[in-house]
Amino acid sequence: MKNNSEYSAIIIGAGVATGSALTKKFAKEGYKVCPVRRGTNASDLKDLEDEIKQDGGWAQGFTVDARDEDAIKKLFKEVEEEVAPIDVVIFNPGANVFFPIEETTARVYRKVWEMATFAGFLTGREATKYMKPRGHGSILFTGATASIRGGAGFSAFAGAKFALRALSQSMARELGPQGIHVAHIIIDGAIDTPWIKENFPDTYALKEKDGILSPEKIAETYWNIHSQDRTAWTQELDLRPYMEKF
Repeated sequence: MKNNSEYSAIIIGAGVATGSALTKKFAKEGYKVCPVRRGTNASDLKDLEDEIKQDGGWAQGFTVDARDEDAIKKLFKEVEEEVAPIDVVIFNPGANVFFPIEETTARVYRKVWEMATFAGFLTGREATKYMKPRGHGSILFTGATASIRGGAGFSAFAGAKFALRALSQSMARELGPQGIHVAHIIIDGAIDTPWIKENFPDTYALKEKDGILSPEKIAETYWNIHSQDRTAWTQELDLRPYMEKF
């Protein structure tokens, strides 16, 4: 049986809600966790790292722009060689923006694509390089409602998320026979985050009725997917509160 403490888990997009919950869950299960955020969120990253260490886990945070190819290559090399062999990679950046189509500039569209798709490609490619020789590992991509349905005003976000979903499918078909589990998790609904609380108080009020997604319960699902026997792998699933329309 594999000893998780001998391996690392990289969580890209380790924000204050879902990303932090994912990092804590995999740390709790024994992994050496490497949460990754952009440099603008360095203080939150340090807080997350300290919290995990105080709870007896192992954590080392990294400030990296996932759109930067050289930076992603350096990240994976450093984790693999100086932390522990990489066994889990979770790609979890947000990149959600709303613009009417005529107000969606080329810069906005390109930036969202870079954050949600190109960065996912770089992440998946580098993860493959280290996992494939060992014949095992999990690469998990976070999707959204926009992965399967393009809503009005979300042309950039939907285009990027559709592409990330296609990337995950292609990688799963290529890498599954190599022993690497690639899955795409569609988060369909509001998540319990400070941003939702501040900007959508009516939606956040549904928390009292279990009407928004719990980051900790999302993290449990990611762990369950990673733990699946290869005779019954999930490639895609969706998560939503029981009262969410779909």
